[in-house]
Parts: sequence; C-alpha cells; structure tokens
Amino acid sequence: MRKLILTVVCLIAAAVIVDFGAAAYSEYRVSRSLREGAGLDADPSVTITGFPFLTQAAAGRYKHIEIRATGVPSTELGDVSVEADLHGVEVSASDLMAGDVQTIPVERLDGRVKIEATSLGAYLGIPDLEVSAPPADPSDGTGGSGGSGMSTGGGIVLTGTVPVGPVQATVSVTANLALDGDNVTIVATDLYFGPEGNANFTVPAPLKPAVLGLFSRQVDVDQLPFGVRPTKVYAQGSQVAIEGSGENVVINIDEMTTP
Repeated sequence: MRKLILTVVCLIAAAVIVDFGAAAYSEYRVSRSLREGAGLDADPSVTITGFPFLTQAAAGRYKHIEIRATGVPSTELGDVSVEADLHGVEVSASDLMAGDVQTIPVERLDGRVKIEATSLGAYLGIPDLEVSAPPADPSDGTGGSGGSGMSTGGGIVLTGTVPVGPVQATVSVTANLALDGDNVTIVATDLYFGPEGNANFTVPAPLKPAVLGLFSRQVDVDQLPFGVRPTKVYAQGSQVAIEGSGENVVINIDEMTTP
C-alpha cells in the first residue's frame, strides 16, 4: 500500500511538473512574439493562469492570460507601463507553443496604461512631482473626484515644487482627472493641505490661478493595449492609470502598443 501511494504521489508530481513546464514554455513563446511584433525593448511578462494548463491547451481555450510590460515608450510621456488581461482566449496549443500567433479571438479584453509620477512630472515640467489619491468624499457623489462633466474620472492630489511669484515652493493641489475623447485632462481645482499632500507654502490669492495652471494639462494618450478605447482614468498609488475594455474582439499581436 505504501509503495502504491508513493507511486501515485510521484505520478501526480510528475504531471504537475510537466504541466507547469508546458505553461512556462508557452508563456515564453507568447512573450517573445509580443516583443517582436510590438517592437518592445524587453520581453513582457506573460502569465497563463488556471490549472491544469494542458487541459486548457487541449481545448484550445484559456481562461485568463495576463500581460505586463514596463518601460514602454509613449509619444508624449516617456516610458509607461502597459497591462492587458485577456479572458476567454482561443488559440491552438501548437500555435501557442510554437509562438506562431498573429491574431487571437478574445472574449473580453481589459487594457491599462500606467503613468509614473516621474514621467507625468517631466511632462508637466515639475521634476519632483508626487501623485496620490485623496480619501473619497461621499457627500459630493463622485467618490472624491469633485465631478468634471466629462467621462469617468477621479480625484487626485499632486505635489511638487513650482514657482510662486519670485520664489520656488512646494505646493499640493487637488485635481480632477477626466477623459475628453481619447485624451486625459488634468484640471487643478484648489490648494490642498491634507495628509496626502506635502505643501509647505500658502499661495497668496492673486497667484493662485497661475499656480493651479502649472498642474493642469491635457495629455494625448497613446491607444491602450491592442487598440482598446479608454473609458476610465484614476489615481492608483503614485501612478495615473488609464484603462478600457472590449468584448468579443480579435486582437493583433503587433498592436500591443502603438508607435
């Protein structure tokens, strides 16, 4: 009986190793295809979730594939991070493991671009810019965003050293994030002295509009992964995230990013 149990355990362990090995190799092949097709400087991270992998491969349908790429160059914002979550992916096991994949039918696609505070700061001309999300204020009905009259957005706190009249001072402001078509608008609305900021200077009233203007800008964002349209923008930690979704789409590996 002990030998039988040991044999079964060994077979199960071997099957698990084979399954994980096949998944890892397929992830590598997809990663290489994405890098070559999209012209990336490094292999993106690819994770095929769900166990067992070989059962999904045999059916040619995968529940969820995660794709993460960092240091992706954008037109205006320098390097950004790009993420894609593919749900209900249909591709043959032979094509997947051979890396011979060009177009892929996907039941649902969630795509994201994340902008680091340093990249946004360079774009705004505020090198030491810090980004954080203020606590939600349920009383305004916007979850802390303050409302903007545009597409889905959110509130954000921006802190940085800017000219205030003749002096340089660290100032924190609240701002609204919103989508205007495919563009992200950042509109500073007021000075901020809450715990999420780091202001050390009170701006005189006559200089306030000019200071708020330094934190306000429209950003022409490149398309999200695989051509999905942006539908939401918000602060996430020290990043600004833009995301969108699509259903029953056919993605092209070469459109992981736009040039």
